[in-house]
Amino acid sequence: MLKALFLTMLTLALVKSQDTEETITYTQCTDGYEWDPVRQQCKDIDECDIVQDACKGGMKCVNHYGGYLCLPKTAQIIVNNEQPQQETPAAEGVGAAANAAATSSTGTGGVAATGIAASGVVPGGGVVASAAVEVQTGRNNFVTRRNPADPQRIPANPSHRIQCATGYEQSEHNVCQDIDECTAGTHNCRADQVCINLRGSFACQCPPGYQKRGEQCVDINECDASNQCAQQCYNILGSFICQCNQGYELSSDRLNCEDIDECRTSSYLCQYQCVNEPGKFSCMCPQGYQVVRGRTCQDINECETTNECREDEMCWNYHGGFRCYPRNPCQDPYVLTSENRCVCPVSNAMCRELPQSIVYKYMSIRSDRSVPSDIFQIQATTIYANTINTFRIKSGNENGEFYLRQTSPVSAMLVLVKSLSGPREYIVDLEMLTVNSIGTFRTSSVLRLTIIVGPFSF
Repeated sequence: MLKALFLTMLTLALVKSQDTEETITYTQCTDGYEWDPVRQQCKDIDECDIVQDACKGGMKCVNHYGGYLCLPKTAQIIVNNEQPQQETPAAEGVGAAANAAATSSTGTGGVAATGIAASGVVPGGGVVASAAVEVQTGRNNFVTRRNPADPQRIPANPSHRIQCATGYEQSEHNVCQDIDECTAGTHNCRADQVCINLRGSFACQCPPGYQKRGEQCVDINECDASNQCAQQCYNILGSFICQCNQGYELSSDRLNCEDIDECRTSSYLCQYQCVNEPGKFSCMCPQGYQVVRGRTCQDINECETTNECREDEMCWNYHGGFRCYPRNPCQDPYVLTSENRCVCPVSNAMCRELPQSIVYKYMSIRSDRSVPSDIFQIQATTIYANTINTFRIKSGNENGEFYLRQTSPVSAMLVLVKSLSGPREYIVDLEMLTVNSIGTFRTSSVLRLTIIVGPFSF
């Protein structure tokens, strides 16, 4: 009996406690919401209206459930109203101060439910922010908040599709992601263009070295637009190359040109001296010579141009210079009979022991001439019957530079047997001795040869 009485009292106490709880009204709302006494529920606060300068830096304020978003002024806002059971998980917000709030209550009696989904989209930038909330109120107006991103609290619905901005598509995680039109091949770029993927879009660009003219990519004429070459510029497809004028070569930067010192590249460019000049070279010759064909040196015949010889002198040219010799070289007892020929008269007793005639000849040879070398021929001008002619070097060959080789009964050849360096002068007497076959007649003639060795080998 006592046990039954105790159970009855406990049941009454519990019933009384439950009745007391049902009479309590909770009016506290979460952040971003305030109590609406008329509708007897929490309503969203419009922070963009009450907060002064809510967004900085030229951003625009967009009110959001439980908070607000700061978005670029060019951003497009897409708001989707869905049923509570089709809530979309919240995506990460960029540059926004958003407080996603939800209210939920458990209790007896009828239940009112409202589902809201909002997302901010920046053109070419993807989804800026999105949130979904569910508000439930019971008859005792107890407000709770549900996190829409919590998979344990939101029923999954694979068949649900969200609305994405142009250039985005729904991912397997039910969020909007960028479509790579370049990889997917859904772009409309021309074959001569390059597809560049952008957030929510794509762009068609011309490859390097090309520029867009109308709908086509044409090769830039870099040589006309921005010629960086120091000398010559040649346009090629998509680029350009620099070249240098003759006598120059490209420097390491492939733009500038450096002078080529041709004189250092070869020692055979000029016969005498090479002089380097910007972009070219020139050849020089020593005094008494002139440049011919750009590189070789030729003796100047001063006797045909200007000389300092007197009227009683004759000008004789040699390699690199000239000499003035007397027009009458004869010395007593010799007399001049013709040009450069001196004869000793038979009537003069002094002439019995002297050569009958002396002929003066002049010649020039280059320095360092190769040896042996035939340089001069002597020949009898008068031939007597039954006579024998012999030839010898009478004087001027003390060092053995020359050799006289008889080539016929009436002629001989002077041979250079030692190389000579100039400038230097040699006077060599070549004698022809004539004797008759019975030895009753004997006479001689001398050819006095003046040899001038030039200062150079040319």
